Amino acid sequence: MSAPQETRAQAASPDPLTLIRSRGYVVLLVFGALVGIPVAVVAYGFLALVSVSQDFAFETLPESMGFESAPVWWPLPVLALAGLFVGLSLRYFPGTGGHPPAEGFKSGGSVQARELPGIFVAAFITLALGGVLGPEAPLILIGGGLAVLMVHLVKRDAPDQAVLVVGAAGSFAAISTLLVSPLSGAFLMLEVVGIGGGLASVVLAPGLLAAGIGALCFVGLNSITGWGTFSLALPDIPAAGTPTVAELGWAVVIGLVAAVLGTAMRRLALDLQPIIARRKVLLTPAAGLSIGACAVVFDLLTDKGGEQVLFSGEESLAPLIDHAETWSTGALVALMVFKGLAYAISLSCLRGGPTFPGMFIGAAGGVALSQVTDLTLVAAVAMGIGAMTVVMLGGLPLTSVFITLIFLQAQAADLISVVIVAVVVSWVTSARLSRWLGGEPAAREPTPAHEAEPSAR
Repeated sequence: MSAPQETRAQAASPDPLTLIRSRGYVVLLVFGALVGIPVAVVAYGFLALVSVSQDFAFETLPESMGFESAPVWWPLPVLALAGLFVGLSLRYFPGTGGHPPAEGFKSGGSVQARELPGIFVAAFITLALGGVLGPEAPLILIGGGLAVLMVHLVKRDAPDQAVLVVGAAGSFAAISTLLVSPLSGAFLMLEVVGIGGGLASVVLAPGLLAAGIGALCFVGLNSITGWGTFSLALPDIPAAGTPTVAELGWAVVIGLVAAVLGTAMRRLALDLQPIIARRKVLLTPAAGLSIGACAVVFDLLTDKGGEQVLFSGEESLAPLIDHAETWSTGALVALMVFKGLAYAISLSCLRGGPTFPGMFIGAAGGVALSQVTDLTLVAAVAMGIGAMTVVMLGGLPLTSVFITLIFLQAQAADLISVVIVAVVVSWVTSARLSRWLGGEPAAREPTPAHEAEPSAR
């Protein structure tokens, strides 16, 4: 870049200190704090509705039909219906129902108000009826979309920069408590959106304020409703101990294996994605039926229950670790295989976030490894979670380490070194294996539904 070009670029770039001292920035801070309240209420309501609906679909409904509990085959019709309803929502609602989760974790700018119903419906059906995806991605989109909608209701011609900041604040508020700490939103913002330099603090401050206010709202709503905080934090885990040289060696091995397994799941999802997209209404129910079949076969083989394969896995993480001694190594391997297949199919056509199922599969692998090696349970689980998370998010090593450590709470200080090694090895290896995914996601984008499915009307 020539000197005149550099001068023009510097002049065009806003000065962070000037922005912070302006009256408009104070308004943004106040608006960010106010946005945190309604967004947190909506996010809490969404998670509560998903939880109640899951109980109804897999417990109350089969009991009302005369079964003592859900029969082994129950996931087949439920997941087929999930696929049908998600396919219809993607076909007829405006937008794409959120980002395709097979392409990793994304934050694709402002969400238009007309896209919010499609995002809400597709994610709700996926999560409520057993799809193997998490709530974090739709929560971020819903929170950001609601915040942007509020900005435009107050000031229709709001500057783009103000819309960006407030939209990010809404996303922070929606995701912060699910990931335990408002700081998790900061990591996501820095890595997903790619904000850097002096402007990082300018944009992050309203978001952190919204996240803090939103976290208070979550606590208050929990005390009022008694539904719970829907938090990822794992209580009462065994002590980890000081990392050893052997554990550092295992961190390298776990990182390599996680990169291969995670890339294989993403490859399957990306291969299925354009095929199913051409005939959403027909093939998404077939995909749902396949997910249900994974749960049924696993239940028949292990008698551990098909629900272990279904759902995102954040509620099952703590029981899996707390009752690790009740699992055989063979059952854990079967869990990884069948949940991995169900996860890949869900990634290909349903809507939700890729984080929690990857964490669960990584934890299951860590439990299995601790049974056949001298690795401690907590160290193996921590490395498995971190290594698999970074692959399934499509990168984001800082976020992957941070989520793993806040999940471990008191043990984080002892395990941070081996978790970092496992995450970095997995991240670098998966980046080298990314050529096997068949090109950039943008190149794989399916033909729009209104062009590919004229007969579906």
